[in-house]
Amino acid sequence: MANTAHLVRRQSSRDLNPQRSLDRLEMKEMRGRLVVENGSTSLSYNYGATNAAFDDTSPGNNTKIGKVTSTSKLAGSTDDRDRFKPEGGEEERESWDSKLTFLLATIGYAVGLGNVWRFPYLAQKNGGGAFLIPYFIMLCIEGIPIFYLELAIGQRLRKGAIGVWNQVSPRLGGIGIASAVVSFNVALYYNTIIAWCLFYFAQSFQSQLPWAECPQRFFPNGSYILEPECVTSTPTQYFWYRTTLMVSEDINSPTAFNWKIGIALVIAWILVYMCMIKGIASSGKVVYVTATFPYIVLIIFFFRGITLKGCTDGLRHLFTPKWHTLSDPVVWLEAGTQIFFSLGLAFGGLIAFSSYNPVNNNCSRDAIMVSLTNCFTSMFAGIVVFSVIGFKATMSYEKCLELRNATQAAWEEASAAARAGIGTAVGTTAAALTTALPDLPECDLQKELDSSAAGTGLAFIIFTEAINQFPGAQFWSVLFFLMLFTLGIDSQFGTLEGVVTSIVDMKLFPNLRKEVLTGVLCLICCVISMGFSHGAGSYVFVLFDNFSGNFPLLIIAFFECIAVAYVYGLKRFADDIELMTGSRPHLYWLICWKYLSPLAMLSILTASILQIVLEGSGYQAWVAEKGVTERHEWPVWGLVLIAVLILVSVLWIPAVCICRMLGYHVIEDSEKAWFPAADLREFHGIVPHEVTTAETLLFCIREDGSEGLCCPTGGPASSDEEDDDT
Repeated sequence: MANTAHLVRRQSSRDLNPQRSLDRLEMKEMRGRLVVENGSTSLSYNYGATNAAFDDTSPGNNTKIGKVTSTSKLAGSTDDRDRFKPEGGEEERESWDSKLTFLLATIGYAVGLGNVWRFPYLAQKNGGGAFLIPYFIMLCIEGIPIFYLELAIGQRLRKGAIGVWNQVSPRLGGIGIASAVVSFNVALYYNTIIAWCLFYFAQSFQSQLPWAECPQRFFPNGSYILEPECVTSTPTQYFWYRTTLMVSEDINSPTAFNWKIGIALVIAWILVYMCMIKGIASSGKVVYVTATFPYIVLIIFFFRGITLKGCTDGLRHLFTPKWHTLSDPVVWLEAGTQIFFSLGLAFGGLIAFSSYNPVNNNCSRDAIMVSLTNCFTSMFAGIVVFSVIGFKATMSYEKCLELRNATQAAWEEASAAARAGIGTAVGTTAAALTTALPDLPECDLQKELDSSAAGTGLAFIIFTEAINQFPGAQFWSVLFFLMLFTLGIDSQFGTLEGVVTSIVDMKLFPNLRKEVLTGVLCLICCVISMGFSHGAGSYVFVLFDNFSGNFPLLIIAFFECIAVAYVYGLKRFADDIELMTGSRPHLYWLICWKYLSPLAMLSILTASILQIVLEGSGYQAWVAEKGVTERHEWPVWGLVLIAVLILVSVLWIPAVCICRMLGYHVIEDSEKAWFPAADLREFHGIVPHEVTTAETLLFCIREDGSEGLCCPTGGPASSDEEDDDT
């Protein structure tokens, strides 16, 4: 059924052309003098938000929140449209300098290290090109819908995550607190990666890369040998585990404090603070560099990679589809998990970023554009990474063949000499020489390609080993680790912004300036993150990486969908989006928000728990004698820490709800959201939406605006109910 507002606009453009110039003059004059006058009356119909928390505070509407003299004015343009901003009635919220700044900040937040060092590994592990099928299906039913939801709700309510979900329902305020706690936990360990990148970046300026060859061990008599542990493993592994991490034998045996990484962490936190000191006013300028530089480096590496020997083998290994993997539920699980975490959903950062947008920003287009940019960046990074890995595998394979051929040739020569009675070794018969074939190395190109690692192993071991073989390796090393640094730090901005914005909106420290609050938060994080700067710190890092964000974020995003679809109301949410963007969200998005996305997250959560129960959970510990890593189970205190990391986040959701039901207010935030509904309605030429048959059948939306699955559960709340909840 065609939208009535669209029909009206088409009718106007077709039949009312002579009136258009006059209408434009009247609208221009109205925008210039939108001031509330005593005795002004509201429109005769209700539209959009009906809950007290979503009162229309636009000019011309009297609300029960006191004198609100908001106006809409022309403050720059967004897609050639006016940007509505509050005046007088509400202290003006920070805003982005431009639409480009917001897009770069959001892309920089969403595009992170996981795009470079996790997606390529998952693709080649889970069926190559076939992996793209579950990847894009999960993007459509889980990734983009939740991304769209968070951008829209943040722009509508103009608060951080805590303020947003508290206004949706005071009993759901725990969702925002949970997001802030998860963001804090993730920020603790995420900056450790930035510190590692800074350390490698500084080491890249040496005349010879320190991970190119094994170091020498000297003896008192002046003799020396190559470090045995390095010879057993590889120079890149030795530099990573011994020089950089100073790794201990297990998580229960922390060695001395790693002052190199400790200093790098301090520098990393100082850089983060300097970039965030003025909020989005400073970080918004930094993203012009941090969001664009990784693409420049990826393009440079792309043209370098496709000229390398063996690049086609790497790309063939990455994209050759293995269709039988589609029947494996683990493949779908990992596709959904990668989509979820690569987009940065449920952290609160997206809600914080969108809350600084103009109220009439086109958030639907932003969600689709940024999500697709993120996914295609992952694919492009996969091409770059596996072209280089193909080169590294080919070089290792050819070196193995040379060693094998040389060993076999030496044996044949020695055997021939022995048979001729020449140069027989002492104590060894000629017959023994002719039969004792030495162990020949096993050379397998496919095995070399399969050995590509994920995460830190890919970046700091596999890729650095490939860079060692480049001419001018120092230049490529500087570029690579500077790219990783910029990828990480703008994601760190978004993560911390979700925490800072929530604290500011809650007014926990009303007399503390935002730059001071940000500095205190960075200082606290810096002190706590020193726990990652000792021998067992890398194992603690793995624990945080595996458990501080995965289960809590899935649970938070699940409740976000429940809050919008079953508490706030789909019709109400669709009305608000239509007011903000001028077009109503497609029925597909409503289906995702109410059914598909919650079901996908619930499935991923259940499958992840079952996988851990069946396979167990542990970490890879470095065994110095063997030069390899071995799986160890988490100790008891590690399991307790895992439980604490998960529960300290998700327990806020039921705790706040229970406290609210008992009359105790955990969150005190009674300030209503500024939303000029009447102005937006008039600006876009929107008329009330008529409930369609499809909406009634799919969502049980009734003509009076109430909705429910089997019985009415939404709709306008009575004044008594509102008073009980406030």
